[in-house]
Amino acid sequence: MDFIHCNGKVMENLLTKSNPRLTQFTGSTKVAESLSQKLHGKVRIEGGGFDWKIIGPNKDMDPEIVYNICNKDAYAFSGQKCSAQSLLFIHKSWNMESFQENLKKRASKEIMGPIITLHSRDMIEHVNQLLEIEGSQLWFGNIEKYRDTIPNHLGFIEPTAVYIPLEQINESNIHLVTKEIFGPVQVITSYDDIDKVLSICEQINDHLTAAVVSNDPVFVNHVLGHSVNGTTYIGEKARTTGAPQNHWFGPCGDPRSAGIGSPEAIIQTWSCHREVIQDV
Repeated sequence: MDFIHCNGKVMENLLTKSNPRLTQFTGSTKVAESLSQKLHGKVRIEGGGFDWKIIGPNKDMDPEIVYNICNKDAYAFSGQKCSAQSLLFIHKSWNMESFQENLKKRASKEIMGPIITLHSRDMIEHVNQLLEIEGSQLWFGNIEKYRDTIPNHLGFIEPTAVYIPLEQINESNIHLVTKEIFGPVQVITSYDDIDKVLSICEQINDHLTAAVVSNDPVFVNHVLGHSVNGTTYIGEKARTTGAPQNHWFGPCGDPRSAGIGSPEAIIQTWSCHREVIQDV
């Protein structure tokens, strides 16, 4: 194994000159698309994604478990995870005020670090644009911190959540609402019609990971049967982040989709089917 420590431009130059048979890339969707062109399609990708979580009707579930996992999915490691919880759908049988209070309480205890890909002003500007949508509310956050003590090119804001009414998420703003922010920012909404939720999920471009928080097999199967994601967690403890060695991240439905560590992923990504015909 060769371990090469360099920036993206240097690695891209190395790849294009060495002409590898296959490259597996894990990182941003932007770079994945660039490499697909530069390497003429000889690439498997596990790109970025805007990951959703659907919380089903509030029955037969422990709220404390749900709150804790929602908080970790969105804000652990400062939200700098490719499969961070970006869009949270909460069934209206849950008490929204209680949900807000519990998320805020847990988020305030998270140990946050500086954001290396976005400046504070970029994240705050994005949140302010979300707040221009009719009926939207700032649940908490959107406050810059430690500007005097961290390098100027880094970002640092408090964990942030913006509530947007489901009926206000439409074609005119879907690209804004589902813009991936590689930091501690998430969009939250509530619903009573699961099919309206699924229609929004279908409009998201890169189907990476997702979670269906429910112990009701009928509800879970309905969501799974009408959605597509590389890895989808289900059940009371369903999360969007985890990355164990059973992941097929995706982007799902893309022929370039790469797996991580399962036998199936290794075989499909790193081996080629070969026929040897003896015809004498």
